[in-house]
Amino acid sequence: MNLTNVSTFRAFRSTNYTLYFVGRSVSQFGTWMQRTAVVWVIYSLTHSAFMLGLTIFAEQFPSFLFSVFGGIAADRYNRYRIVQITQITSMIQAGLLALLVMLNHYVVWEILLLSVILGIINAYDVPARQSMINEVVTEPADLPSALSLSAAMASLAKLLGPALSGIILERFGAGICFLINAASFGAVMVSIAFMKASKAALQRPKKKVLTELAEGFVYLRREASLGLVIVMLSLTGLLVLPYDTLVPVFAKMIFHGDATTFGYISAFIGAGAVVGTILLASLKKSTSLRPALLLSTIILSAGLIFFSQTSYFPLAMLFAAVTGLGSVAQFTICNIIIQSESAPEMRGRAIAILLTAIFGMLPLGSLIVGAVSQRIGAQTTLLCQGITGVIIALVFSAILKKQKQKQQYTVSQGLPVEKDVAKAQEAV
Repeated sequence: MNLTNVSTFRAFRSTNYTLYFVGRSVSQFGTWMQRTAVVWVIYSLTHSAFMLGLTIFAEQFPSFLFSVFGGIAADRYNRYRIVQITQITSMIQAGLLALLVMLNHYVVWEILLLSVILGIINAYDVPARQSMINEVVTEPADLPSALSLSAAMASLAKLLGPALSGIILERFGAGICFLINAASFGAVMVSIAFMKASKAALQRPKKKVLTELAEGFVYLRREASLGLVIVMLSLTGLLVLPYDTLVPVFAKMIFHGDATTFGYISAFIGAGAVVGTILLASLKKSTSLRPALLLSTIILSAGLIFFSQTSYFPLAMLFAAVTGLGSVAQFTICNIIIQSESAPEMRGRAIAILLTAIFGMLPLGSLIVGAVSQRIGAQTTLLCQGITGVIIALVFSAILKKQKQKQQYTVSQGLPVEKDVAKAQEAV
């Protein structure tokens, strides 16, 4: 059976996407090996949970700060060239980590500084790389398959990369993990070198950075259906998605376990995420994405509600998998909607704003969830998060219904829709 004829794998009909997928797969495993090794090194040096949080913050917060500028760069310059540059700089960053550790001449601030540098690199890498998927897929109808397969591989790497890193840490040390990650970036560069896609940058007038940034927000405000998707993801990112903050508490206090218990919960969440992305890749071309987005939010919320109230561990793992499926499906569907419906000249900024929303909301949401759970307990907090997710889905379902009714009325009356009016005003 030819896999490219199966709807799940139809994106592999494109040689360029196949090259992209293989290169990114190798790099993803290297990335998670390095993240695991960095956490291990920091904890070995400090034995401080606070420093672990600071290390993660050091990488994520720069991505939040600079992602919108990365989106502007993705719309302004050659995306292939941007990705090549970010891979080279990431390789240098990983190489420096390996050198410091293998020479046994490193302190905490050096690792934190290199984490900040990696966060800045990622702020430019992710918008360009995500925008590039649209260009390496031969048929536009294959884009949902391409994005879902990429998300599936990312989830699999997140599931298996830390385990592989643990084996290498035990036998060879953190320096080898960093070296493997440095080498893995070469896979992306090789894959880009063999692509036959047009690598010319979009030809459009260059404007001031702040002007282009403002244009991105104006565009999403004008394209209300796209802006609504990002607002919904922002709210769930703030109030629902930070559920993983409480996973260690459940492992120790609710299930009376240890680090192994925590690992099991994380693994089932990851397994659910992999299944979710494969199911998304199998969707028919005619599937309406916004109802699927609302359904994924309901699935995520239901998983949290039942997980929070289950004390029988095997059954709780089933609900953990359901939660992982819903959470990754929600983000992937949002990504597909933004990528497939954004104008090509605005796609990089739209993706960057989407990423900025999630990068900004998740850390803040983690603080809120942690503070609330101190007062009302982890189980009640998680239950409230699940109920909040259901409310968000119902509210946005009502808004989408009103938008659809308004559009139908406008068309029935022969009036120009808002999008056409905006284009006419721009032309004037």
